[in-house]
Amino acid sequence: MKIIYDEKHHNVKEVAEILGISTTTVHNYVKNGTLKAVKIGGLWHIKETVIKAYLDGTKLDNSKDD
Repeated sequence: MKIIYDEKHHNVKEVAEILGISTTTVHNYVKNGTLKAVKIGGLWHIKETVIKAYLDGTKLDNSKDD
């Protein structure tokens, strides 16, 4: 986990463990927009709020810079 701008972000491996899915599936979710992510230093990072929204079945507004 990384703190970026006072918000917790998780890498693909961590998200896969949290969600109980493979890293390939996480990459696919990032690619198709299911999980919004940012690439930093060549690695994808997903905000903890995005993971929680996914688990709650809530779609975040992708037009905002989250």
